[in-house]
Amino acid sequence: MPPVYNSIDRMIRQAYADAGYLQEGSDPNAAQIADAISRLNDIINFEQTQGLKLWTNQDYSITLVSGTALYMLTTSPGPKPLRILECYYQDSTGIRRPLRPLSWREYTQLSQVTQTGQVNSYFVDKQVSSLRLSLWLVPDATAALGTVHVVQQQQITNAILTTDTINFPSEWYIFLRWALADELATGQPQAIMDRCAQKASIYRTALENWDVEDTSTTFAPDMSQQGRHG
Repeated sequence: MPPVYNSIDRMIRQAYADAGYLQEGSDPNAAQIADAISRLNDIINFEQTQGLKLWTNQDYSITLVSGTALYMLTTSPGPKPLRILECYYQDSTGIRRPLRPLSWREYTQLSQVTQTGQVNSYFVDKQVSSLRLSLWLVPDATAALGTVHVVQQQQITNAILTTDTINFPSEWYIFLRWALADELATGQPQAIMDRCAQKASIYRTALENWDVEDTSTTFAPDMSQQGRHG
């Protein structure tokens, strides 16, 4: 599909028309365009916190250093990863095994946080400009021969110009268009505001039901909790 179809310019023009501000053949002015881009970025940044956006997932490999537990996850150039969905270890022969996520409480209650050995768990500390990934056990010389892989959700780069192409699949275009129209429609006649809000809600619900993995996910009980009593 040509980039112009999914362009910021097209979306802004249609959103302003949907919100009742533009007549056929008219154009938004510079101030309206700047405001619409700002609002669209806000919508995109918020939507990334809602549900799973499959196209933003990335398998990222981390080269291990013997005796080093902490690894900083940033994206340069561009924004930081939003979160770590899962993590696994791959040894030098290519064999993989999953790593167990630790909560703040579990990580801070480790009795020997500097203990070295084969990595079996990980802890993610979310900071403003980076994710701090701490491994446990701390990889020893043998473990450092392998790699840790994180499945991370990347943040979508915000738009700056109307000539930019939004980093969303084409099926998301119509929702973003109506979500932007809903933002712009504040102060318009009630019928227009209701129409924009309803359209945005309908398309968002449909897309959240669509944006899921095609295969089912199974879960195994966490045996680390066995035998613990409050």
